[in-house]
Amino acid sequence: MDISTYRQDYQNTPLTRDQLHADPVRQFSLWFQQACEAGISEPNAMSLATVAANGQPSLRTVLLKFYDEQGFVFYTNFGSRKAKEMAANQQVALLFPWVGLARQITITGTAGRISTAESARYFASRPRESQLGAWVSRQSEVISSRRLLLQEFEKAKKKFLEGKIPLPDFWGGYRVVPTGIEFWQGQTSRLHDRFLYRRRPDSSWTLERLAP
Repeated sequence: MDISTYRQDYQNTPLTRDQLHADPVRQFSLWFQQACEAGISEPNAMSLATVAANGQPSLRTVLLKFYDEQGFVFYTNFGSRKAKEMAANQQVALLFPWVGLARQITITGTAGRISTAESARYFASRPRESQLGAWVSRQSEVISSRRLLLQEFEKAKKKFLEGKIPLPDFWGGYRVVPTGIEFWQGQTSRLHDRFLYRRRPDSSWTLERLAP
């Protein structure tokens, strides 16, 4: 099917350097708040790109659960494909695709596990059935049917019928420490505004405009 004529011309106020905060995390926080206020569905949904040992990249959507000056945190099973690929290659990329605002933010950096204590605090805040789901799923492994998955879920419900559900030792968080953060704003005639922050060795940031 030829969809080459499907296009949209973005009409937005130009994004200029003086509108951007010197700190890219502060700028991220501003755009994130605006995405929330605009009613963007799951504004914390982000694409995570990793690379396998053979050079094959893979991509999936995960949910951002915490961010600060130290980085951007998400959670997963340590046996998942993404976890295995991050163990072999810490270089990753994140993408927030806020299409409804004609905006996107791309983050490049290195991923590493957070502490067990941090993971335990977040795990305890999850809905009980989400906690059970973490125990049941051997993420990325081949399974024979959904029925088997649901059977395991029922077993977990009986096993943890009373009391708190403990943190699985195969589940926890990763923090992506950014080395580059790009802010993209769609503009008319495909002359989009792009600004890239790069982290210096002393942890300060440079800011440059990129051609669209």
